[in-house]
Amino acid sequence: MNPADAPAPVREALQAALPLNFFRVMANAETAFPDWMRWGGTLLKDLALDPLLREIAILRVARLSDVQYEWVQHAPIARSVGATDEMVHALGRDEIEADCFSPDQRIVLQFTTEVVRDVRPSDETATALTGLLSPREVVELLMVIGQYMMIARVAAAADLEIDKPMGAGVYGAGG
Repeated sequence: MNPADAPAPVREALQAALPLNFFRVMANAETAFPDWMRWGGTLLKDLALDPLLREIAILRVARLSDVQYEWVQHAPIARSVGATDEMVHALGRDEIEADCFSPDQRIVLQFTTEVVRDVRPSDETATALTGLLSPREVVELLMVIGQYMMIARVAAAADLEIDKPMGAGVYGAGG
């Protein structure tokens, strides 16, 4: 969507956002878009969930969904919150048990994998996660997984051209 052709609330949200193809596609949902942008900003800035855990979960969703659009945007963000190149490369190779990940990170990656692939995580994985994260953080992780599953599917269905990575600058944009 061209911001000049959009209703005022959508135009304002687009003008405040980074110039990403994904945002222009989502802006077509005119009544939902401004609130969705705020929601995305909340997931990137206002969670109790550790940002590194959030970002490795997002990269796991991107890899499991086989969507480069999401990967290209979030690999630099993951690095900006503490992911090492080794971690990013391991995620790209589906090596979630790699030594570069802590036991806690492995639990989050296994949980993310099971939620994406199976919808419901195994009892063993769910118990391990609830021993690691607070109830708030568990729900926030589920929100992040769900948000980025949706983003992956929209990006794939719309066959979006991949934008150059915005890195940590995406934080001001909301998603």
